[in-house]
Amino acid sequence: MADKSKNKRKFSKKLLHKYRLVILNEDTFEERLSFKLTRLNVFVTITLSAIILIAATTYIIAFTPLKEYIPGYSSAKLKERAVNLAYTTDSLQGVIRMNNQYLGSIKSVLTGDLEAYALNRDSVLADSEYNQDMEEVEPSRADSLLREQVAQEDKYNILPGATENINFSLIAPVKGSISEEFDADEKHFAVDVVVARNSPIKSIADGRVIFSEWTTETGYVIIVKHGYDLLSVYKHNASLTKEQGDAVRAGEVIATAGSTGEFTTGPHLHFELWNEGTPVDPTEYIDFN
Repeated sequence: MADKSKNKRKFSKKLLHKYRLVILNEDTFEERLSFKLTRLNVFVTITLSAIILIAATTYIIAFTPLKEYIPGYSSAKLKERAVNLAYTTDSLQGVIRMNNQYLGSIKSVLTGDLEAYALNRDSVLADSEYNQDMEEVEPSRADSLLREQVAQEDKYNILPGATENINFSLIAPVKGSISEEFDADEKHFAVDVVVARNSPIKSIADGRVIFSEWTTETGYVIIVKHGYDLLSVYKHNASLTKEQGDAVRAGEVIATAGSTGEFTTGPHLHFELWNEGTPVDPTEYIDFN
């Protein structure tokens, strides 16, 4: 403990120990200037100088026009002036073009190619605005095929933007004929697809099983939660191959078709699709044929 106290006193003594900085004339050794210094004074002076320099630099960059000379910075007024100049230049070009057409009409009148009564500045202005030459471009075969492909892809796109559909798409859980269509007015929020008994039922997209149980009314039911707040519901199954909490991939078999439950009329899949808590018609996004 005594050693620590002694070391502290030595350190404090070193910080406060006085020194003299002397500036001498090299030829005459005459003392020109002298300063009394301590280590603490030197440290404080250097620190304050650095803080002041940083603060002054920050102020100059943030609040003075000098920041415009830094690459990437430009004032709002400069941008506004550039935009106004662009608009003004475009307007002047339009005026010059109209004047050239008007002067051409005057030349035609003087040469006798145009009657004087037909010379009207308003008609020249209308021609310059509405009668510009337009080049008709016929669509190429490749362009037509691309448009058709995009239209077919968007036909079954449940997502709002095409960019969101790059890595996400829905596949049909089964292939078959639809015996009963989606009807929100009749509270039938599904499509019933007729399939053979024990046909494999596939997940329409990657997701996780949130329900996999037997119910009295709809038999074996499995519900899968997908990305983008989508839920897919599969009812009246003969058996289930996945349990609650299992992760599933798109196209993976999650059940087999059957006719279980009190509300069934034969082997079929009762399929529901919910988007952000709202039932949607699956046929608008999935091709069951």
